[in-house]
Amino acid sequence: MRKLKTTLSIIIVLLYISLSNAQENNKTSASDFKLLVGTWQGTLTYLDYSSGKPYTMAAELEIKRLDKTNKFILSNIYPKEPSANSVDTLTISSNGRYIDNELIKLRKKLENGEIEIITEKPGKDGNDNKPAILRYTYTISKTAFKKRKDVQFTGETKWINRHEYSYKLKSGKS
Repeated sequence: MRKLKTTLSIIIVLLYISLSNAQENNKTSASDFKLLVGTWQGTLTYLDYSSGKPYTMAAELEIKRLDKTNKFILSNIYPKEPSANSVDTLTISSNGRYIDNELIKLRKKLENGEIEIITEKPGKDGNDNKPAILRYTYTISKTAFKKRKDVQFTGETKWINRHEYSYKLKSGKS
């Protein structure tokens, strides 16, 4: 009986540790994103729903952190399409479970040292604004940054790659 109690105690402790670690795999913090502060140069490739073909264009990104907050200013620059330039604010929730209104599904460190964060949120996409699940994959390192958007329309099982930004560091913190 004593051996059974010991075995059960060990199983309970291992389960607790496993669940605690699993919960930490769906959180991020400003320290992940502060690696991105600087100027980035790369491309945006997106799916043109009208033609069904991908289109690639030059893209630049400047990222600044707002003081020591969980907010980052992203200035998107399209050298050949300046009318598309925009500024966004990326906010990490205080509990680390959201990036803006995207729920973090997974955060992991890849074998090559990059950080991968996968988020999802309900939304609409396509030329006819159909309801969908929007999945974003952030891949972060000191010298490379990717943000990919995949779309799964309601009632479908297939995911469609809507667009992907792919950047290399041009210059770090000033």
